Parts: sequence; C-alpha cells; structure tokens
Amino acid sequence: MNIAVIGTGYVGLATSLAMAEIGHCVVGVDKEKGKIDLLKQGELPFWEPLARELLLKHLTAGRLSFTTSLSEALHFADVIFICVGTPLYLINGGLDVTAIEKLCKDIARLIIEYKVIVVKSTVPIATGDRIKQIILREFRSLNKQIEFDIVSNPEFLREGSAIYDVFNPARIIIGVESDRAKDIITALYMPIIERKIKLQAMPDVKEKLPVIYTDIKTAELIKQVANAFLATKLSFINAIANVCELVGVDIDDVVLALGYDPRIGREYLQAGIGFGGSCLPKDLNGFIEMCSELGYSFDLLKEVNRINQEQREKFIYKIKQTLQTLQNKMIGVLGLSFKPDTDDIRKSPALDVIEFLLSEGALVKAYDPASMKETAKLFPQLNYCTSPYEVARGTEALIIITDWKEFKDMDLNKIKLLMKYPIIIDGRNIFLPSEMKKLGFEYISIGRGKK
Repeated sequence: MNIAVIGTGYVGLATSLAMAEIGHCVVGVDKEKGKIDLLKQGELPFWEPLARELLLKHLTAGRLSFTTSLSEALHFADVIFICVGTPLYLINGGLDVTAIEKLCKDIARLIIEYKVIVVKSTVPIATGDRIKQIILREFRSLNKQIEFDIVSNPEFLREGSAIYDVFNPARIIIGVESDRAKDIITALYMPIIERKIKLQAMPDVKEKLPVIYTDIKTAELIKQVANAFLATKLSFINAIANVCELVGVDIDDVVLALGYDPRIGREYLQAGIGFGGSCLPKDLNGFIEMCSELGYSFDLLKEVNRINQEQREKFIYKIKQTLQTLQNKMIGVLGLSFKPDTDDIRKSPALDVIEFLLSEGALVKAYDPASMKETAKLFPQLNYCTSPYEVARGTEALIIITDWKEFKDMDLNKIKLLMKYPIIIDGRNIFLPSEMKKLGFEYISIGRGKK
C-alpha cells in the first residue's frame, strides 16, 4: 500500500520505518524543514536504537521518502497516519488537538478520492467524531462528495525501544466504523499480526498477534486508560518504597514477591525518583482533565500525580540530608534523559535535581550518553563530561538519575578512587546496598530500609 505518515517524531518515525519494513511505500511528512532535511540525509533528529539502520535501509531501497509537502503526500497515499503532537493546554491541562483539527481541514481540502485516515496520536474521547465532522463541513463548503473513513489506532511505544515495540506489540487496537476500513488496516498490519517480521532480540512467538476491534471512542479511551494505569503502578510502588524505608524493609524483596503474582506482574514496579518524559505525565494530566470535563473527579489519578512529584522532592531531600551544605561543592550527575536509550529530557527528574543543586550553590558536572546537547540549552553553566569517570574525578558525591547500562557496568573501584568522597545517591536503585558497602561507598538509594 501507499502510506503517508504525518509527523516525524518518535511515533511518526517508528510508524514510517515499520510500514516500510513490512513492504509498504511510505512518505513521511513534517512542516519542520530542518527535520525533513536530516531524515533525507539518513540522520535522525533524536536518539532511538535501531532507527538509523532501518532509515538508511529503506531510503536506499526507495520504499521511504520524506517531504514538507502535505499535498504531495496525500495525493500519493491510500492510508494517512496522523502522528502529530497533542500537548497540554496551558490553561486547563487538557490535551490540545488544535493541530489535528487544522490538519484535518487541510486533508479535506486536498484529497480527491477515498482515504483511510488513521489517528495514532493520543487524543481525548470523541476526537474521531469531531474530526469527521470537521472534514464533512469542509467538504460541504467545497462542494465535495468524497468517501473517507476515520480509524483510531493508538500506539503503545516506549521511547528507547520504539522500533522494537512497533514490531512486537502486546496487541493492536483498531477502532473503526466500516468493514472497508477494517479490512484495509488489517491487511496493512498483517505481516506484524502474523509475526513475519523479526528484529534483533525479538522473541520467537508462533501464534498470531491479538487484534482488538472496537468502535472509535473505545479505542481512544483504551490508550488513555493504559497510560493512566502504568502511571498508577509506578506511583504505587514508589509510595510502597517510602513505607519500606520507614519500617526497615528492602523494596526489592517486596517487588520480587509481587512480580511472581500473575495478577500483578513485574513490569512498571521499579521504585525510583519517579516517572518523566513527554508521554505519561502529559497523558495522565490530559485524562484527569477530560474526566473532570465529563463531570468525574478522578481523585485516584490526582494522587498518582502528586506522589510522582513528591518522589522527586523526597529524593532532593535525600541529597540535602546527606550532603548538608552544597555551597561550592563539586557534585556529579549521571544521567540527564528521563529514561535510558533516549535523548529526551522532557519532564526528566534530572532537570529538577540540577535546578536544586545550582540554587544551593553547588558546582555541577554531568554526563549522559545521549542528551547533553539538549540539556546544555537549559543549563549551559554545567561542566559536561565525556564519561562517568570524568564526572567522578574530584566530586564530593555522585547522583544517579538515569539507569543507563553504561552506569550499571561502571568500574566502581575506579570510581571510588577518582572521587573526593565515595558518596553515591542513587535515584534508580541500580546497585545492591550490600555490595556498595563492601566497596566502601556511602550509598543512598530508594526504599532500601535494611541496614
């Protein structure tokens, strides 16, 4: 099939690469010329494992191209994926779908034959209905009579593993109104449904992927409910970690036992400094506001939000409690992105920690494998280093914010020799307290109450 993907962020680019890999012809569209120029040259506008290899492969094969021309893309495509951002409104905190609504007006103006318009962006309930009406109104003003279908096909990708996730989803959700669109989208995804695409480290699964067909509103809601539940698990386990510290219990032991319960599972039960990024915080706030507009005060999710913010504040308190005064002390920060394997610093806990350290008069050294360039735009005064060992040299404490594998694999004996004082304050619990004690570190982590 011929496919247009509008938006070349994490979701849009992962979708473009996946569609090309399973044999479709794809054109990616973005209004940012600089981003399109980079992609045409085989370069990524952000860090994402496996993406560059697929980008070069399909640019060379001719199955993938990029343009700033929406008209060119729409005339080419049978299926149009909408993958543009839905930020939060500054006033009420709901999801802003203005860009999608404007885009759908442009689509209505430009198309001349049947299209399937697939919304992958996270949107409020009934957005599909609204954009259908927008297109129909635009058609009436232009005296057009063209058939089209709206489909809700929410994404469940994780930054840092987006390419893996798009080929190996837990399920595919298709919210659809017509059999014609249902058949087209099912056929489009069939190589993934039948698990015919294999990337490195993908499990060898024989059975077909589950495909769940719903109406459009249900599909829109499923996405928001899934993210709200994941955020709830994260805040829940962080709250339990705080209890563990109070009673002298190790959160890792609790999580191990919980994880074996099939009703609970191990995923998203990692205690730490709290969640960040552009997805969970935004979608959680958007869902809370949407429920409020519907007349339901979702107090449980408001508490999830509060606990997540409080977790950062508790971690900053640990830093203050451990180091006392910070004036003119050299402090090392390891990890700036909100999670490993991405350069995304949006809502990263590192930003709050760095702001605190600077406000207290600390001298800050920092290292991250991917996101120093972006962080330097916000904090140019930091001393950015080339390795964890350069950060450790002469520091009075190391603060771990992101659980990059590079940090887990550090030579801790070397780190200790380089530091002025062997103090590590770990926001991701990447080391065992007993081992750190043997190595001679003062090691402060989260929820490890055992002495």
